[in-house]
Amino acid sequence: MKVILQQDVKKLGKKGDIVEVSEGYGRNFLLPRKAAVLATAQNLNVANAKAGSKARKEAMAADEAKLMAKQLEKVEVKIPVRIGEGGKLFGSVTGKDVSEALKKQHIDIDKRKITIQGEVTGTGVYEAVIKVHPTVTSKIKVSVVAE
Repeated sequence: MKVILQQDVKKLGKKGDIVEVSEGYGRNFLLPRKAAVLATAQNLNVANAKAGSKARKEAMAADEAKLMAKQLEKVEVKIPVRIGEGGKLFGSVTGKDVSEALKKQHIDIDKRKITIQGEVTGTGVYEAVIKVHPTVTSKIKVSVVAE
């Protein structure tokens, strides 16, 4: 029996997938719970239209992310930190610090999407990678300066 999934089903597929299941599983589990509908010609046309629309939206989101990534590459962030004897940092510089510095420049990026390449050991210029979209990343320069 072919069905179109209306929601994600563990170990079977994601919403919108067309899958082949046994008659009993489809009739007794998926259909009563409205987790799937039969794959009739009409339902297949509706599913294909939704899949096309979803693909266009994802492509538009990826294009916007690429534009944003190009703009972010021009950004440079300065982070003042306390320096101890021998030029060592008190604490560390994290994605949260970079996110807060970006907010001061009116750029709102979640701290979980920012990773700093290498270990920040002292003052200098470092690179941070920002995950703008699941497929698009951007690199910005992070200048660590003494307070």
